[in-house]
Amino acid sequence: MSLYVYAITKSSHPLRLDGLNGVGEGESPVRAVRGTKLCAVVSQAPEDVTVSRSDLEAHHAVQERLWNDGTMLPLGFGFVAEDEDAVLAVLGEGAEQFEERLEELTDRVEFNAKGVQEEEAILRQIVDESEQIRQLNETTREGGGTYEERLELGRLLNDEVLARQTALAENVLAALRPHAYAERLAEPSQQYFLSASFLVDRQGVEEFTQAAEDATEELPEGVEVRIRGPLPPYSFA
Repeated sequence: MSLYVYAITKSSHPLRLDGLNGVGEGESPVRAVRGTKLCAVVSQAPEDVTVSRSDLEAHHAVQERLWNDGTMLPLGFGFVAEDEDAVLAVLGEGAEQFEERLEELTDRVEFNAKGVQEEEAILRQIVDESEQIRQLNETTREGGGTYEERLELGRLLNDEVLARQTALAENVLAALRPHAYAERLAEPSQQYFLSASFLVDRQGVEEFTQAAEDATEELPEGVEVRIRGPLPPYSFA
């Protein structure tokens, strides 16, 4: 019987699983597969694992219950093992690594930081502050100017936006890093100039959130850093 796996915990975890229903249609009780020092929290796997809202909610409900009661290593949605023997084999083979990671995550939580900037606001600031860009913008307005001038304007704007957003991201990171145990950075995107996850000691949550608030207050017009947390340490599992 194939098993859907939600997380790995220490054997000492309370494993308060009563009333939890796993992914898939119908009743799918959640239980623990116990190894020597570690446990895997599982339920019977459905024939087809689909990314439905109900299954995602069930997946996260199990992990939230476990996290609220103690440290766990959350697995990504859709992890299925062939049977209980396969689960026990994974627990045995990866025991040292799993124990080290569980120890690292003990009494720590995750915060996510997303940096967004209004496009019109940053372009307006650049045009106001750069004489060269302002002149090119006037020249090429409403289809005017040469092709080369329009190309140059686009290049200058792109370079300036990138430079300013890089500086903003570095300033925010510099403010938050002293209050975090570890971090994970994603590449900037068109949507976010900053996308980072921080692993924070539970006892340092207040300091981290205050540092985030202070950094946000210093941001220029049209810039926002959205902080989510505390969360289970998904990015560090």
